[in-house]
Amino acid sequence: MILLITNKEDVHPTPVIERLSARGVPLFRLNTEALLADYDFEWTADGARTDFRIRNLANGLELRQADLTAVWDRRPEKPAELPLKSSAQIDRHNLEEALGFLAFLRYYLKDVPSIGSIANDRAASSKMLQYRVAHEVGFTTPRTCYSNRKAALQRLADGCAELTVKPIENSYIWDEANMQQYVFYTQKIAADTLAGLPEEAFSQTVSFVQEYVDKAFELRITVVGERVFACRIDSQSQTDETGRIDWRQGYEHGMRHEVFNLPEEIADKCRRYLQHMGLNFGCFDFIVTPDGEYVFLECNPNGQWLWVELATGLKIADAIADFLSSQSAKNIKHGI
Repeated sequence: MILLITNKEDVHPTPVIERLSARGVPLFRLNTEALLADYDFEWTADGARTDFRIRNLANGLELRQADLTAVWDRRPEKPAELPLKSSAQIDRHNLEEALGFLAFLRYYLKDVPSIGSIANDRAASSKMLQYRVAHEVGFTTPRTCYSNRKAALQRLADGCAELTVKPIENSYIWDEANMQQYVFYTQKIAADTLAGLPEEAFSQTVSFVQEYVDKAFELRITVVGERVFACRIDSQSQTDETGRIDWRQGYEHGMRHEVFNLPEEIADKCRRYLQHMGLNFGCFDFIVTPDGEYVFLECNPNGQWLWVELATGLKIADAIADFLSSQSAKNIKHGI
């Protein structure tokens, strides 16, 4: 049985679940925000072995460790629902304990064949580590600097005509006063802009700055196991600037997406990159320059892919179902 760890609002698993169901492959969905409200579970150790089980209270479906064949660690949320309410302090404590249990369980399952991994995804999200591994497999990357000092960023700027400024961790800010969310997209600036800024503009935070790389088009490459799916994003064909710097801004403005015939050399490097990271899945973003050079930007270890399938018809859901069901076909038993 496949364990899907996600949340109630996540629609990405739906086409995969449909394909697994058609094949008769059993799946247990754990919506983690309702861990305490919708499930009963236990993990035990008797001195000789460990074991666990979890049961859905609504439909009675039960997953036992001996039946587990693969994990899809998709989009877990913090436990947020309680069967009974108490004081705010006690409720907060109870949910924090549930979150701790959930993390322990996901780490416990880290050796089960999986798409998504609590053990590897967070580390693989570090763009610093990503660039080290990208260089090891032979990818070209933009010149990049993270710093809280103007001088360090100025050294990068001195060798560039234009720069891009990107968020490191948080792309959103919620304005409580105006009840509005602001999104920080990638911005392009002239490199000589930095010289006129005061030191305190840099020392108050960490800036993530890269040289601007000219684009012919961009690629979103989704890798599932050994299968590679490439989507061409024609960000530079927009009639205005919307999406030309950050293609996400042009997604709802008619930006064209189509299947792309990726050179096998790039596809193989993507596979080797994931092997270095200990992953079976990843969503890569590339720039292809006017000279035809492929420039690696990043790899999201648990990125969104359904929009690519809907836009291009690429069979990514089939590939995920194939990977997960192949583990079931091997009838793997994990006595962890």
